Amino acid sequence: MPQPGLREVEHEITVSASAADVYRLIAEVENWPRLFPPSIYVDTLERDGSDELIRIWATANGEAKNWTSRRVLHPDEMRIEFRQEVTTPPVADMGGTWIIESLSPTESRLRLLHDYRAIDDDPEKLQWIDEAVDRNSRSELAALKENLEFVASSQELTFSFEDTVEIAGSAKDVYDFINEAGLWSERLPHVATVRLTEDVPGLQTLEMDTRAKDGSVHTTKSYRVCLPHEKIAYKQTTLPALMSLHTGYWTFRETEHGVAASSQHTVVIRPENIAVVLGPDAGVAEAKEYVKAALSTNSLATLGHAKDYAEARR
Repeated sequence: MPQPGLREVEHEITVSASAADVYRLIAEVENWPRLFPPSIYVDTLERDGSDELIRIWATANGEAKNWTSRRVLHPDEMRIEFRQEVTTPPVADMGGTWIIESLSPTESRLRLLHDYRAIDDDPEKLQWIDEAVDRNSRSELAALKENLEFVASSQELTFSFEDTVEIAGSAKDVYDFINEAGLWSERLPHVATVRLTEDVPGLQTLEMDTRAKDGSVHTTKSYRVCLPHEKIAYKQTTLPALMSLHTGYWTFRETEHGVAASSQHTVVIRPENIAVVLGPDAGVAEAKEYVKAALSTNSLATLGHAKDYAEARR
């Protein structure tokens, strides 16, 4: 029997992808930046069997936010329960369940259940939450459907790679160089201008004008999650023409001789722009090669300057 003041609602949508794929993509939080447009980075803080504590960084009204949520995974039932650890007024408590049901080998039903209460069980606050949950759930499911279908069918367009440089210095100095991106126009020849804001410590908004080999300048915008002195994860939201998604992270691993600094990229090619950028004879393979070369060149250049910076401070 429902508790007094507790609201329970449900939204659903049909997805043209197998139930197994839908469950896997939602269950594995590293996929979230590809599935949920506001999501920047998600990390698993604790795991005990099927129970997880995850930390989520995402944008809301153009600002980067973060919070933690507990999840219980039920892979045999294709069900995922979640509950926010800390809620924001006027919400007193918020949780729910993802349920994935198979309709056919290539189609599934995705159900999103919420249960919540308002502070002091106030009817006006509860109505406000009702409207927010309904609006957000509808828009989230519509975007999730599109992204799930795209991810499930776009394996050919997706690729990841990593570059690593060994540095005879400290992880802190290398991290500082990457973290202090506001100085990159002074420190990196391929960066023309840079605009960095960090209203909340560790959550950065980075806009850059970057010079390509042919002299052209490209503007990109990224949100970055900075975890001293181990990792800086990011998601680009203003992208070059050949990419429909670009996420990545910088990592700094202490070694016997110093630090192994790495730059990882995950990219989804935008096929409709290949001919425009590379000519009518180019295909997905050529686009991947072009993008990888461009990203790798900039990453290795940045790591090279970080190496010089850190080794000079030994």
